[in-house]
Amino acid sequence: MIHLPAQHGWHIIHAVNNNHTTLGRCLVPALRAALARAPVVVLTGARQTGKTTLARELLGKDRAYVTLDDMEMADRAEREADTLLDSAKPLTIDEVQRSPGLLLAIKRRVDRKRQAGQFLLTGSANLALLGKVSESLAGRAVYKTLMPMTPSELAGAGACGPWDALLSDPGAFRDVHTPRRDWRQVALAGGFPPAALVNDLPARTDWFDGYVRTYLERDLQMLSTIEHLADFRRLLRIVALRTAKLMNQTDMARDAGMSQPTVHRYLALLETSHLLYRLPAYAVNRTKRLIKAPRLFLCDTGLACFLAGLHTPAQLAASDLAGFILENLVLVALLVWRETQTPGPELLYWRTTTGKEVDFVIEHEGRLTPLEVKTTSRPRLDDTDGLKAFLDEYPAAATHGILLHTGDTVERLSPRIWAVPLALALGIAKDLSSRG
Repeated sequence: MIHLPAQHGWHIIHAVNNNHTTLGRCLVPALRAALARAPVVVLTGARQTGKTTLARELLGKDRAYVTLDDMEMADRAEREADTLLDSAKPLTIDEVQRSPGLLLAIKRRVDRKRQAGQFLLTGSANLALLGKVSESLAGRAVYKTLMPMTPSELAGAGACGPWDALLSDPGAFRDVHTPRRDWRQVALAGGFPPAALVNDLPARTDWFDGYVRTYLERDLQMLSTIEHLADFRRLLRIVALRTAKLMNQTDMARDAGMSQPTVHRYLALLETSHLLYRLPAYAVNRTKRLIKAPRLFLCDTGLACFLAGLHTPAQLAASDLAGFILENLVLVALLVWRETQTPGPELLYWRTTTGKEVDFVIEHEGRLTPLEVKTTSRPRLDDTDGLKAFLDEYPAAATHGILLHTGDTVERLSPRIWAVPLALALGIAKDLSSRG
């Protein structure tokens, strides 16, 4: 693992990457803790988030390794599963979704002898959502999702931002020096290492194009039969253009020229392969959270920008998607942080019938924290109307709200609302090293 100061920027990161030095991931401690208590740990995530690198280089010591990307190994997994699982060491199996039958053999072995850390399984599809295997490991496995890298991880800090401390007491960061970052550059780069670690725009564009093609032509066909790839790609672009907006399948089906059942199935496939995330609505009654329409997000802002046809900071700044892309950037950071927590916090949004809304509500350790995101570098009181409404509605559970902005100053806008720089929250403010 390496630790580079964030202010050195992308050039050093790229040089380090060329020297084959592994960048740290903030999920590693949580994964090690899970391996110490559960017989099976399943690491899922979209393709190219770095699961194999994490499993082999950051968690691989004293573990045997098998990948089902190897056709011979995949054949053995189907025909001689029990023999494949015979190992003197704890076993890591990569791309396990290629052999659902192997999960049954793992289940039998764990049932015979439960031993912490026996199996670390990785896969590019959310095994919990796949009907064929959803029950195979019930009660036996801990699931973790590896998201694309955070700006802090890409800067070499192996961290996901100081969310615990920030949500608990934003005033504690009043004296932190926070140099401004161009959030548009961060969003366009995204967090897939092969794209984020490249400064060359044509090369990055080519990578995203190849990623989408591989996803459509290879990964999706493993999950489900897609009759018309062009239709699916059109829906994928529509999702990108609706980033951070309420999901309306009727409108999406109309715009895509597809039936609602088909759109429903395709959205489920996007979610299964970790490219799509549905953010539920906050309601005191938890059942109602499942009824209200969720907001749709993509797993990576670089991918969202590519699909929406936004390739430069100027294009992003001029787009009416700018604010939504910034919200997507924050959500991905929150999702990364959530995976490090046990139990994980709930991430939600809040909207009333009268139009009051808050971008995110974090429900964690018995408290609620409303979070608003603005592209402005000079936040005003008018920007806090949604936060004020939420705090007034839930005064006992929510003691303060946070307004994330693109400036450089932590300030108190009102007795219960703090304005906090985005760079601080993302963990790329240079004075954060002492705070952990």
